[in-house]
Amino acid sequence: MTRLDKQAVLVVGGSSGIGAATARLFAQEGAQVTIAARSQEKLAKVADEIRQATGRDVSTAVLDITDDAGVERYLAGAGPFDHVMISAAQTPTGPARQLPLDDARKAMDSKFWGAYKVARAVRINQGGSLTFVSGYLAVRPNKNSVLQGAINAAVEALGRGLALELSPVRVNTVSPGTIQTPLWDQMDAGARQAMFDAAAAKLPARRIGQPEDVAQAVLYLATNGYATGSTVLVDGGGTIA
Repeated sequence: MTRLDKQAVLVVGGSSGIGAATARLFAQEGAQVTIAARSQEKLAKVADEIRQATGRDVSTAVLDITDDAGVERYLAGAGPFDHVMISAAQTPTGPARQLPLDDARKAMDSKFWGAYKVARAVRINQGGSLTFVSGYLAVRPNKNSVLQGAINAAVEALGRGLALELSPVRVNTVSPGTIQTPLWDQMDAGARQAMFDAAAAKLPARRIGQPEDVAQAVLYLATNGYATGSTVLVDGGGTIA
């Protein structure tokens, strides 16, 4: 029997990157996984990949976390879940004085308010867990990504507060550093690799993170019954470099 045998898990943002890696790892551990995201095509592809890799069925749900009514409607009929992980976000970036206010509001609506709405509406079994994904800019600001740092800090504060409010459900946050996900695919391949190499050279870990690195931290928080109100850094040492 695996650690999460027959436990119900919801991964919001499970169609790519960190979310997809988390869904795959939880399925390997025996969980009954549901992945939710905006694109049915991407969801179907990831679900099929997980089925082939693990031999386990994966459910899918089309969900836009910026759609208030849609989030409420879906979660009213879904669950309860034993573990929930939220990694979905679309966050335009740039210096505060250059980033259009509409883009700034969209970033906050997606990553912070999206997580808030899911946390507010989802049903989680007692003793289960809720895990957010923030980012190391919360504690290591960057002058070109001021808003992202502020949003990540807000997500972490939300996690600590909800750990009190939702107890005995455990609430934690994973804070990744630079992770090699499809987020970077819009860059030229050569420029992307040069950026990764330069970043890795500055990190104590001497490499860029992979989605699976973050997924392992999410699994740890879900299966450790004494972990709540925590923020776990998975940043290769980025906050101390």
